[in-house]
Amino acid sequence: MATRRDFLAGAAASAALLTCGSRAVAQPARYDLVIKGGRVIDPSLRLDAVRDVGIVAGRIAAVEAALDAPANSVLDARGKLVVPGLIDIHSHAGRDMGGPALCLRDGVTGFVDAGSGGADNLDAVVAVVKSGPQRGRVLVNIGRKGILPEGDTKDLTLADVGAARAAIERHRDYIVGIKARLSATVVGDNDMEVLRRAQAVVEPLGLPVMIHMGQSASPLANLLPLLKSGDIVTHMFAPPPNAIVDNQGRIFPEVLAARRRGIVFDVGNGVRDHIRWDIVERVLGQGFWPDTFSTDWNIMSSTTGVVDFPNCMSKLFNYGMSVPEAIACATVNAARTFPVFRDRGTLNVGAPADVAILELRTGEFEFVDNYENKIKGSQRLFPSETLLGGMRVPRA
Repeated sequence: MATRRDFLAGAAASAALLTCGSRAVAQPARYDLVIKGGRVIDPSLRLDAVRDVGIVAGRIAAVEAALDAPANSVLDARGKLVVPGLIDIHSHAGRDMGGPALCLRDGVTGFVDAGSGGADNLDAVVAVVKSGPQRGRVLVNIGRKGILPEGDTKDLTLADVGAARAAIERHRDYIVGIKARLSATVVGDNDMEVLRRAQAVVEPLGLPVMIHMGQSASPLANLLPLLKSGDIVTHMFAPPPNAIVDNQGRIFPEVLAARRRGIVFDVGNGVRDHIRWDIVERVLGQGFWPDTFSTDWNIMSSTTGVVDFPNCMSKLFNYGMSVPEAIACATVNAARTFPVFRDRGTLNVGAPADVAILELRTGEFEFVDNYENKIKGSQRLFPSETLLGGMRVPRA
């Protein structure tokens, strides 16, 4: 019995050659672009297989074993990974006008600037984010002057609830929450009060708070109860004081309870005090895996241990994370963290055609934590191509 698929295939074949007298007329292109023969990994679809991806009008039109219909352009992805565009939920791309475009070349088709600007300097950050080619959004720093070398909120008057809320209302289309950096070098002994004020800012707006943990004056067990479902803990592999593990390396019960009630735990690689290999080993050894990857990126990241987003994703391969699990943390899980990205992080038919094409190389690679400790790995992801809305992004 003929199926609808058989009927459509037959109709396509019949239309391939239309005759006008003795002259053949070519069939019009069905796809704007076809990505051919890559290993498509899309955790949102539970897909890990060699597939072709067809794109029409900036959206995913088909993901099939073979797409033989005419296309205006073909991208050969054989031997490479084809994944949804990466979403970096902790970046500082908004600090520099060239930041968003640099991230895009590395496969980052969506990002959140996490606290570069506070109420007094937020306009400049939002302007950069708006000018970027990909979708970007902003977390407002609870400190009204943003990131300060002397500490964002050591002067508690800078944690101004009214000013932060007014700044959010001024840029409501671009603000997705608030950021509170809680290390003692940033807030002194004010961490509990700063976090309370951050929650007061977003409470009537229904937005999340992201906290920067590690080296805080207060124990993490005291800070976590102030978080609500949907809030984010970044720098989850920060070492003591006040890491997510105790002096014996055991994960605190309050951390496990926080995850059960919907708190998101994020990597936040960065370059200082945020990730140390012995903490990574202890945390992952107890089966406590990150929900999301992020880089804490800035325009100098390529010269540091961050390098790029795919490099940060590769670091946990050494501890047992699979490639599909890492991709999930950088795509579908990240997309679920902020509603503005809910239509991203997937290659489902109809989704925007934001695609990262990566190379998974085998060899001997070196990875660096924030303390100049180095480990060797046998696999590493490298950015190869990015498509944004179905258009190929030029690489430097």
